[in-house]
Amino acid sequence: MKKIAILGSTGSIGTQTLEVVRAQGDLQVTAMAAGRNIDLFEQQIREFLPKNVAVWEEKDAQDLRTRVADLGVKVHSGMDGLIEIAADPDSEILVTAVVGMLGLRPTIAAIQSGKNIALANKETLVTAGHLIMPMAKEYDIQILPVDSEHSAIFQSLNGERANKIEKILLTASGGPFRGRTKAELEQVTLEDALKHPNWAMGKKITVDSATLVNKGLEVMEAKWLFGVELDQIQVVVQPQSIIHSMVQYEDGSIIAQLGTPDMRLPIQYALYYPKRRPLDDKRLDFAKLGSITFEEPDTDTFRGLPLAYEAMTKGGNMPTVFNAANEAAVALFLQKKISYLQITQIIEECMNHSIFVAAPNVEQILETEVQVRESIESRW
Repeated sequence: MKKIAILGSTGSIGTQTLEVVRAQGDLQVTAMAAGRNIDLFEQQIREFLPKNVAVWEEKDAQDLRTRVADLGVKVHSGMDGLIEIAADPDSEILVTAVVGMLGLRPTIAAIQSGKNIALANKETLVTAGHLIMPMAKEYDIQILPVDSEHSAIFQSLNGERANKIEKILLTASGGPFRGRTKAELEQVTLEDALKHPNWAMGKKITVDSATLVNKGLEVMEAKWLFGVELDQIQVVVQPQSIIHSMVQYEDGSIIAQLGTPDMRLPIQYALYYPKRRPLDDKRLDFAKLGSITFEEPDTDTFRGLPLAYEAMTKGGNMPTVFNAANEAAVALFLQKKISYLQITQIIEECMNHSIFVAAPNVEQILETEVQVRESIESRW
């Protein structure tokens, strides 16, 4: 029985992780944390019976303590609560499924507690990859990617670790606005942006997909996860979302991972690595599929991707500026306070005006985030 902890159990990745737990029968959830969906969280606690749980707000924690008083579960709150779940002494692996930089400190706590990380919180490596990867090596733990693209790269590297990577081909669906011009994007709505053609995801990541910011974040994450240079990562639009990513080796051979768009596959692969388990899902029918097509990303129209490359090239705290500005801008867009095109405009403006820190520690990373958020909030 493998014991796991989950940060973000009520979100898209968290609920699908629990689907895997439910289906497999030999995973035990010892601890989990959620945001503000207390009704769903209570249901999860009653089904999976973890010993430790956490929510962000103390008032929600008080409410939850009353609701689950019959279970004897310990209820924590705030950042201390997240760290408590991440470092839970009974768990072997932590699924980090929270959105945003909220996952940074708990991930560090889990690594220092000797736990493997099933990583769905890409912001941790985007902002602090220079700290996290050496720390993982120091504590001899594995960081197992949960993002479908990074899982595909990870799978394509199996048995090839001794061979030189020439290029990573990171695939993208292109999002709901693929093929549109900048003029056409001036009038798109929030509802339009949330209609992803292939994947069912949370609102924030769906908007990030629409701007190609998400693909930019994935480029940054791939650099750290797989130890390659930026010029070795090429983004390729693959609209059907069948090829999840590829690795090209120095002899020109390309190994790809293909499958239907189902996040349970990379989640399950990370939890059971290096073993595979049965997964109840429809299989690819290549005869019915007919064709798989490829395009170059339109970086003139979708500025999120080239801005990410620029941030990573500059390094230091600039990826944090990029990420924090995007988080704040997307929050404004979800509240319908700004337009779709203003998201990347805000990111670029923050990158141009933020104070550069060459080798930020955790405190400086978090300070940068606060400064960027306060700058945006003071204007919007």
